[in-house]
Amino acid sequence: MPTRIVYDAEGWGVGELWLEGATGTVLWHELPSPSIRDQVTTCYSELVERLRAYFAGEDVSFEDVPVDLEYATPFHESCAQALRAVPRGEVVTYGELAALAGAPRAARAAGTFCARNRLPLFVPCHRVVASGGLGAYPTLGVDYKRRLLELELPSKRVMQLTRSAGTGREPRSSRRISDA
Repeated sequence: MPTRIVYDAEGWGVGELWLEGATGTVLWHELPSPSIRDQVTTCYSELVERLRAYFAGEDVSFEDVPVDLEYATPFHESCAQALRAVPRGEVVTYGELAALAGAPRAARAAGTFCARNRLPLFVPCHRVVASGGLGAYPTLGVDYKRRLLELELPSKRVMQLTRSAGTGREPRSSRRISDA
């Protein structure tokens, strides 16, 4: 039976996790938002503590956290696995993600995967940028995506990504953000 955990992250709002009870596999994750008004769960969860640390700016990885990808098509599962391997402090374009997933001509399909991602942070679609800038971030918007990237990247580099929108400059594959 799935377990629902509602957590708060200071300065970000309230988020929601759905975990598979027996395995702790993440089934669903809603990023913290001021618009969520649910009562915060009072139980202790190591995963929630890691999420709070991430939102406080600490260097936290979630690549070891099991996630449910049963809903995914084979291509989307490949995208998820490829994206989980992109380290903090690096970004890829939608086209690069498609290539990493084995379908180099499927940039739009990679974008669709990111738009439908129900496991943000665990499958970090905020690390996928458009070839000319930040790109979109469904539901919570590009300002939220910028804030997430600012937790992981030098703010100077995030500003460069923001300003390069529309220039046609292609970021190098999975590069360190300090490489500009």
